[in-house]
Amino acid sequence: MTANPARPTGTAGSAAPAVPAGTAEGRRTVVDRRTAVLPHDYPGLLARLALRTGGRTVVLLDPGVAGTEFAARIRAAVPASRRDADVLVWSRPGDLPGVQDMARQVGDADLVVAVGGGTVIDQAKLATLLDAHPAVAGRLAVTQRSGLVVLPSDAVRPMPLVAVPTTLGTGTEASAVACLAHTWGKRLVLGSVLTPESSVVDPLATASLPSALVAEGVLEALFRVVSPYIGDHSELPTEDALVEVIAQRLAVLGCQAGQADRSGVAVPAEVRVDVARLSGLTHAGWLHRGRDPYSVKGWLIANELSTVLGIRKIPAVATLLPALWTAVTAGEPRLGSAPRLARIWSRLRAAGPAELAALPADPGPGIAALIDRWRIGREAGADPELIDETALRVVRAWGSGLPMLGGLAAEDVRRLLAAALPPPVPTPAAVPTAQPGPASAPTLTTASWTTA
Repeated sequence: MTANPARPTGTAGSAAPAVPAGTAEGRRTVVDRRTAVLPHDYPGLLARLALRTGGRTVVLLDPGVAGTEFAARIRAAVPASRRDADVLVWSRPGDLPGVQDMARQVGDADLVVAVGGGTVIDQAKLATLLDAHPAVAGRLAVTQRSGLVVLPSDAVRPMPLVAVPTTLGTGTEASAVACLAHTWGKRLVLGSVLTPESSVVDPLATASLPSALVAEGVLEALFRVVSPYIGDHSELPTEDALVEVIAQRLAVLGCQAGQADRSGVAVPAEVRVDVARLSGLTHAGWLHRGRDPYSVKGWLIANELSTVLGIRKIPAVATLLPALWTAVTAGEPRLGSAPRLARIWSRLRAAGPAELAALPADPGPGIAALIDRWRIGREAGADPELIDETALRVVRAWGSGLPMLGGLAAEDVRRLLAAALPPPVPTPAAVPTAQPGPASAPTLTTASWTTA
């Protein structure tokens, strides 16, 4: 057994690709966090990894891809003749019992391949640590109000983990974080040991992804890369320039995904591959070196908002982001730097496509227009009780003495959420009209009102 991934060297494996290698769908990329991003025949990589590690290989498949051509490609990549190669379709939720159950399935494995979205990969990142490190299991199970769990720095994964994402935007295949559902919502688990040893970017993995979800993936990666840039007031010329280039490229890709969605066609393979690769890069430490690690308050608020409203993460981000940027522009320094927001927004508008240049110059209305242009849904409003509940949850998990909110109080969060989610606007119901009758019949003048 070895804890190091196979290097992308040597001859390709014998597994035949499912599509012609010369096409866009046939080009695949293996990302090894210890080397570079290189074109490679990853079925050969997985086969060699399985043979080098010996013992047992476990492939975890998201139910959404279990019956696809892509899943067949992954199955073929692991030597079929080996009796100790198991393929498990994993549908457990991403909570602690689900992670513990997965740990029982993979604890004696010598190679784990996780294929799916963030839920499956995040569970695999945690489950592959539990048996070898009781302290990790203890920290995941501890009762606490904080939304952040930090893993021991000396933890080491006992087997290689290969992550194969089938969604876009999370970049979890390259990140040192994982989400864990619990009674109060979601906890963010942090530790360098969580980063998979290798990851695979394959356009076939996202070929069936609706174009609307590709656009959401772009917004997620864009929000992740610009949030530290805006939230931290420091001027770091090298890191700033890197963020600006990645953000501009993501904006262009988002326009291409949005155009595909409006046209009712699939997003091109090369666009999906670029989105996947950039999503992973947004987690790179060198991109935000020197920044305040708690300069991403919008993420924390959106996380709790999605839980309270019962919506997915990116619609919650899309709902919050225009109000967040409007508050920064208005001079709320705890949420970010107004000059830096103005600069990155001007860079995005100058990225190339005419639809970006036509966006409003004011970042708040501008990002709202871009979100709508990409056809990403936003919540229209929420009752004040839900806003109050969300504000209290945000402060409980991330503030009140914890450093993540940087001094924001419940009333500050409530004010931001109220701006993002104004109360439902009353709309007049149909007004009954007077029926013909005697001249003395009364005329109806009072309308009834309902809330949308």
